Amino acid sequence: MSIVSASDARDFADPRIPNRNACVLRYLVDRWAVERPDKTHVIFEDGEEWSFAELRRRVIAKAAGLQRLGVKQGDFVAVWLPSGRDGLLAFYAINYLGAVFVPFNTAYRGNLLAHVVRNSGARLMIVHPDLAPRLAEVDRAEIAQLVVVTQADVPDLGMPVTRFDDLAGDAVDPPERPIEPWDIQSIIYTSGTTGPSKGVLSSYLHMFTNAGPESWPMVGENDRYMCVAPIFHIGGMGPPFVMLARGASVALIESFSTDQFWDIARRTQATVVFLLGVMATFLMKRPPSPEDRNHSVRAAFMVPLTDDAAAFTERFGIDIYTIFNMTEISSPIVSEANPAKRGTCGKVRPGVEVRLVDAQDCEVPVGAIGEMLVRTDRPWAMNSGYNRNPEATAKAWANGWFHTGDAFRRDDDGYYYFVDRVKDAIRRRGENISSFEVEVEVCAHPDVRECAAIAVPSEFSEDEVMIVVAPVPGRAIVHEELAAFLMKNMPYFMVPRYIRIMDELPKTPSAKVLKTDLRVEAVTSDTWDREKAGLRVRREIFAS
Repeated sequence: MSIVSASDARDFADPRIPNRNACVLRYLVDRWAVERPDKTHVIFEDGEEWSFAELRRRVIAKAAGLQRLGVKQGDFVAVWLPSGRDGLLAFYAINYLGAVFVPFNTAYRGNLLAHVVRNSGARLMIVHPDLAPRLAEVDRAEIAQLVVVTQADVPDLGMPVTRFDDLAGDAVDPPERPIEPWDIQSIIYTSGTTGPSKGVLSSYLHMFTNAGPESWPMVGENDRYMCVAPIFHIGGMGPPFVMLARGASVALIESFSTDQFWDIARRTQATVVFLLGVMATFLMKRPPSPEDRNHSVRAAFMVPLTDDAAAFTERFGIDIYTIFNMTEISSPIVSEANPAKRGTCGKVRPGVEVRLVDAQDCEVPVGAIGEMLVRTDRPWAMNSGYNRNPEATAKAWANGWFHTGDAFRRDDDGYYYFVDRVKDAIRRRGENISSFEVEVEVCAHPDVRECAAIAVPSEFSEDEVMIVVAPVPGRAIVHEELAAFLMKNMPYFMVPRYIRIMDELPKTPSAKVLKTDLRVEAVTSDTWDREKAGLRVRREIFAS
């Protein structure tokens, strides 16, 4: 079978659209198996490596098996697996057929699971055996075929079941037509922190642009990206794809571990890492070690940019970049290396337009806070809407711009600063407060590992500020000491009234704090009240 045909490589009339061999997964797998057969594409945590040639062999075997089960170009295939070999193979094999990869959050069950099963429209589902029993809890009538990742006997689930290991073959029929850059590549479900998850329809060109050469020019073909996010999250699914587009490699790690992070980076020879701000905080709060600079990592994306970014660079010898991104868009805001401006997300990258607007979509002045709207000059470079949700799609794309739901401000130099999720803003006694800025100040305390700031009802009017915090391992948070620290370092109106201490904050598996759960619980019996403790803040008119 010919690996790459001339028709696959043709250029499109629009110069903004790369040819298929540059951005469509099937043709990328074929291309690199010819051009770089011995180069490693993926290394796993235990040290196993797959070259591009080996990758293609494994992908074709699984794709052939799926094809025999009836999977065709354009079909939606659900995948309910953790990160690892099987999750990556399922992802690549599905796209190799031109079918749509639809990963599910491994924490889902009950109503949330029923929602994504129903919304996906998938007829075939690849599932981990430990998760399969949860399907009995929901209406799975639309799922006609299960593929279970197990070496044991498959469970009886009242429907046709095949073992993933039994999917095999050495050839795949070609797609009915060429797979185009604008074809749907995946449905990634949003975190569901505020309601039912929405399924984001992403094209190949969207995924390519999301962290491609225009968006992340600092990542090249000789880099190895260490991926610690789950495969069902854009942060876990995106990196293998964008490194595949570069003919580069990825270190696929099952989950983030503060204690093992640098050891794994050394073993896998990773050169680029992505760190949620809280991950960077965890790493900084570990005791210094002579091994802190003994690694191959040269660059890290830190989102959001923490106040100790410069200290992180000094300690670990790594250039820091930051960006603003979300599943639906394609990295519209990117920084230079080691940005000096505190709290920035960077500037608008080439090929993107950004506006900050009020509730009527009218642009706000420089320095004012507004919701960020985004559009790109490249067709298909952002989401293609929400699956089976035309109302949400129309609302998000009102007036021809994508509405991010995030509040930002811009300075005179063109730098953008995240303020808050529009829905997370707190209003206390006439002052608008950013929960994000509260969290930054709280996490500056040496005993605080992570924080969530939420609004709770005030007995007077508007909101009171409440923080929920978790301690650094081996340390203890003392309410009065933390309150005194914040009273010294924060404007009077931002100082939290309520403090609740938990061992761990509730999160989605993609590491986003479930603020909705915390808001529902609100002021609990174990919540400390600063005012009842006699610590009151004094209204400041002028800075001293």
